[in-house]
Amino acid sequence: MEHQVINTKKLERAILVGVEPKNVPLKTNRVFLDELEFLAYTAGAETLKRFTQRLEYPNPKTYVGVGKMEEIAVYVKEQDIELAIFDDELSPSQIRNLEEYIQCKIIDRSSLILDIFAKNAQTAQAKTQVELAQSEYLLPRLTRMWTHLQKQKGGIGMKGPGEKEIETDRRVIRDKISKLKKELKDIDRQSVTRRKNRESQKRVALVGYTNVGKSTILNVLARADVLAEDKLFATLDSTVRKVVFPPDPVTYKPCIFLLSDTVGFIRKLPHQLVESFKSTLAEVIEADILLHVVDVSHPQFEDQMDTVTKTLAEIGASDKPIITVFNKIDKYSPEATSDDIFEDEAIYDLETLKKTWMAKLDENIVFVSAAKGDNIDELKEMIRKRVG
Repeated sequence: MEHQVINTKKLERAILVGVEPKNVPLKTNRVFLDELEFLAYTAGAETLKRFTQRLEYPNPKTYVGVGKMEEIAVYVKEQDIELAIFDDELSPSQIRNLEEYIQCKIIDRSSLILDIFAKNAQTAQAKTQVELAQSEYLLPRLTRMWTHLQKQKGGIGMKGPGEKEIETDRRVIRDKISKLKKELKDIDRQSVTRRKNRESQKRVALVGYTNVGKSTILNVLARADVLAEDKLFATLDSTVRKVVFPPDPVTYKPCIFLLSDTVGFIRKLPHQLVESFKSTLAEVIEADILLHVVDVSHPQFEDQMDTVTKTLAEIGASDKPIITVFNKIDKYSPEATSDDIFEDEAIYDLETLKKTWMAKLDENIVFVSAAKGDNIDELKEMIRKRVG
């Protein structure tokens, strides 16, 4: 999987390790590891090789089997690999066993995502939320912070409390968690006050999987200048912009509302992050309408939609009126559709695709290209009808 180089900083040499459940198609598992590689690249790692094993479930002691672990250890030594990234959350004992055997830095998917959040956090609220999530993740894993990590000079998985608190005990971490929660409550009170001042206005919130183009849609609708990069979790802080559409040609009534963009969702999002970011996601919970943005060009967009739906239910926002915005139609390719999505293994062009199960969404669906400006007027009209 190739990505354009985004900086000149030396990337850490890494391998990816994943277990492929027998009830999940191999093609789907490959897409999952593509996502893990993109996460690794976003964090600053260069993936040299992938190791996968077909198992019913991960080995409770070593995640993969002994034979696969030996194969990984040999490659790590021969290629001087600095980092092994595992596609599931590892237990403290799994991390300890893997580090002792493979002899390189071991991090799991949750730690990788937390690291990216730490790097992208800009505001005091986001930084506090990420530090709280990192501390809660670190607490049960203090026993694995052994001398091997003292040799590491930072790097992926070592930002924030992971680097600063290696020498401390659980009591100090618990005290820190309490302090961060108090700080977050103070910040949240200020956010609640700001939201109350906007209660009289209609509110629309963008939601969706990470990197589907939510910030680009916000920029198009609000004529804003919000960071919109081809990176995972480029946006962490909620951004709110006032949007004014021209008066309706029939009623002459203008359409005015507040549009917010929030952090993207992802499969296996660490529960610590969901909890700590609930205050940021209050923009979603309190919105009148949700725009669920979907990257229709992604081979697993249906799975991504399910992840978003489940996360919305988890934060208590599943009962909101939703407009589904299928974005990136300019990048859609019929060959990208796979038997993982369509049981009959047919290859659908975009017009045929619209007549599949998506047709059941009826008037709550629109196909756009935010980057090219295609069908944006149709999206605006759909929003206008629902905002009133």
